[in-house]
Amino acid sequence: MFKRLPRAVREQQMLDAAVKVFSRRGFHAASMDEIADDASISKPMVYAYLGSKDELFVACLHRSGTQLMEAIAAVVGPALPSDEQLWRGLRAFFGYVGAHPDGWAVLRQARGERRFADELAQMRTRIVEVVAGMLGRAARAEGREVRETDLEVMAYALVGAAESLADWLADHDGADPDKTATRMMNIAWLGAGQLLQGDVWLPATES
Repeated sequence: MFKRLPRAVREQQMLDAAVKVFSRRGFHAASMDEIADDASISKPMVYAYLGSKDELFVACLHRSGTQLMEAIAAVVGPALPSDEQLWRGLRAFFGYVGAHPDGWAVLRQARGERRFADELAQMRTRIVEVVAGMLGRAARAEGREVRETDLEVMAYALVGAAESLADWLADHDGADPDKTATRMMNIAWLGAGQLLQGDVWLPATES
C-alpha cells in the first residue's frame, strides 16, 4: 500500500518517523534503520528520497521551522495592534511547542550541532525580522522613530528569551502553553513598551 502513495505523502511519512526518532534518540544516537522501521519502509528508500542522515535531519529541521512560522503567520494579522500581534504570535509559538514536542526537540537539538548552525540561523533571522517589524510599527504608532539597530537588538533579545522559555515549557509536563505565553508577554511587552516610549536605563555614571 505504501508504494502506491504519492511521493509527497511518502516523504511526509518518512519525515514523521524521522522527527520521532530524532526526538527520542537524539541526532547522534538515531539510526537510519530505526527511522526506516518506524516508517515501515526499507532503508534504501529513505536514502533515495531524503539522502544521508545529515540531509534527513535538515529536512526535519526545515519542516518543523516552517510549521512553526506558518502557525504564527496564521494568527498575526497586519491590521491588528502591535501588542495584539505579539500576543497572538507568542500564543501560536508556545502552542506549537506544546502540541509538537517532537518538532521542538528537533529545533532544540540543532542549536547544539555546529553543522546545522546556518539553517538554524536563517530561521531565527526570519523570526527576528518579524518581531523587529512589529516593534517598529508600535514605535511609529506612538510617534517615535527607533533606530533599526535598536529594534534588531530588542527583537533578538525577545526571540532568545522566548526560545529559553519554550525549552522550559518542553521540560515541564503539564505546563500550560497559554500561561507561558502570558508570562512571556508580560516580560516582553512591558519592557519593550517602555523602551519604545524612550524610557531607558543607564548606569549611574552615565545618567
